[in-house]
Amino acid sequence: MTPPRKPARAQTKPSRPTRRAKSGAASKPPCVPAILAELRRHGSAKDRAGMARYGIVAPKAFGVRMPIMQQIAKRIGKDHELAARLWATGWYEARALAVFVDDPARVTPAQMDRWARDFDNWAICDGACFHLFDRTPHAFAKIAKWATHRDEFVKRAAFALLASVALHKKQTPDAAFLRCLPLVERAATDERNFVKKGVSWALRGVGRRPGVKKAAIALATKLAASTQPAARWVGRDALRDLTKAR
Repeated sequence: MTPPRKPARAQTKPSRPTRRAKSGAASKPPCVPAILAELRRHGSAKDRAGMARYGIVAPKAFGVRMPIMQQIAKRIGKDHELAARLWATGWYEARALAVFVDDPARVTPAQMDRWARDFDNWAICDGACFHLFDRTPHAFAKIAKWATHRDEFVKRAAFALLASVALHKKQTPDAAFLRCLPLVERAATDERNFVKKGVSWALRGVGRRPGVKKAAIALATKLAASTQPAARWVGRDALRDLTKAR
């Protein structure tokens, strides 16, 4: 007589499909309503008032500090489609996030024009130029196009972008920046506050490049002697920085 078989032991470990399902659930992409809700939780009236003191006037703002937005953007990672949806909400903080999470390789000239037309304060204008637009292959084309635009923040964007490219694109030939100096000279007479400050930023940024510094200082000296108040301010502001750096 053969002895009875021992009953099979019950499995105590979860099956592999269960673990894969759990992993898949964790990788669910973030949605815009959830991101807006998180931004709203971090916002405060105190920080909205602080934005206003620094001239950041946005029709829709939660009042979230930049380090918090950068942490959220880092957690999200790069997502071109999500960036477009965040921008479309019109919220200042959502647009700031869109700048950080968008993929420069997928940004088109048409998108740059659309976003530039939406600029309504210097912070979102400069942020888009400094963290996204300057990393695209379309930067110099937009500098030339926007430098004569009638809108204050689109025109500022031309020179914020020029300053950003001068800082970040170290391998770009100096000739590309020398060709931009006439744009700086023409725009220096614009009396609007955010334009003239952008023009000064561009002239100072370009002038920090060793191969362009001499020409930038010469232009700043010429502007400083101008009879036009805005041009004179731009020239003097740039000279203080460039001669100090030298």
